[in-house]
This record gives sequence, structure tokens and C-alpha cells, in this order.
Amino acid sequence: MLNIVIFGAPGSGKGTQSERIVAKYGVNHISTGDVLRAQIKAGTELGMTAKGYIDQGQLLPDELIIDILAQTLDGFKDSKGVIFDGFPRTIAQAEALKKMLAERGQEVSIMLDLDVPEDELMTRLIKRGQESGRADDNEETIKKRLVVYHSQTSPLIDWYKNDGKYQHINGLGTMEGIFAEIAEAIDKI
Repeated sequence: MLNIVIFGAPGSGKGTQSERIVAKYGVNHISTGDVLRAQIKAGTELGMTAKGYIDQGQLLPDELIIDILAQTLDGFKDSKGVIFDGFPRTIAQAEALKKMLAERGQEVSIMLDLDVPEDELMTRLIKRGQESGRADDNEETIKKRLVVYHSQTSPLIDWYKNDGKYQHINGLGTMEGIFAEIAEAIDKI
């Protein structure tokens, strides 16, 4: 099983590069953001709870995310592996993911860290908001999301380094060039 954690600040290209990884390696893709947006659109109880956190630029409680993730993961049959996009975001979530995968006889194969400077992230996210109409891609919410990312999420880099799974990826450049670096890292596993 090829289980990949794709990591990076909002706007770093996780979704774009995940699509390329799925196409090349035949793994499934779990984007917690996409799953949550679908729940919000459907007006489910989970969706409305999630919307309250998202609108404030905050992370959802771990228990909520882990339940969603386990349910989604168990829904894949004959899977070659999974890309976890937008999860984990905290050390507690990384530990929960490690435990959840171990219960299924699996582990995280690699953590890809898409590293992009903050000014470029802001430019990308504002452009994405204009093109997609995503309500959470406005300057005020983006700034909150980046503060949350740096304070709560960036400690995961050291956690995955200590676990021997960390791989730095330069998130600036062409989509093809960035993907070539990603593929090289995955192929070394």
C-alpha cells in the first residue's frame, strides 16, 4: 500500500499535485476539504457543524475528522493506497492516523511537504477565490488560515522527520517540474 500524506499551507498545490499522483500511481484521494464542502453543500448536520469552524478559519475537532476519514478509507475496495490531503493537521491527528492505519496493517509511506512562500500563497488563494467562487478564499480568511497553519500544523514537519517519512518538495515552479520532484521522491520508497 502506498499511503501518502500531502502537506502544505492552503494554496500550496496539494489538490493539483494529488490529481497527478492519483493518475500516475492509481491510489485513492481523500481531501478532507472536498469531503467537508460536499457535506456543507448537502446541508448535513456534519456539514453545518464543519461550516461554523471553517467560516472562522479554524480547524475541526480531531474526533470529527478522524471519524470521517475512517469511514471514507474503509469505503475503498482493492485500493493501492491513499493520498491524505488536508489531514493530518496536528500531531494528535498524525498519531491517530498512524494508529488507524496500523489497525488495518498499513502505515504512512511518505509525507510530501509542498513548501511555498507566504506571498505566493496569498496570490494563489485570492486568484482561486475569484475563479472558483470559494467563499473561504478571501484575504481576511486566508490570513487566519495561514496563522492557524503556521501555529498548529507546521510542527508536523518535525514529527514526520522523526518518523522517517518527511520529504521536502519545492512548491514553486511549473506544475510539471514540481510533480517530477514528487514522483522522484515516491519512486524511492
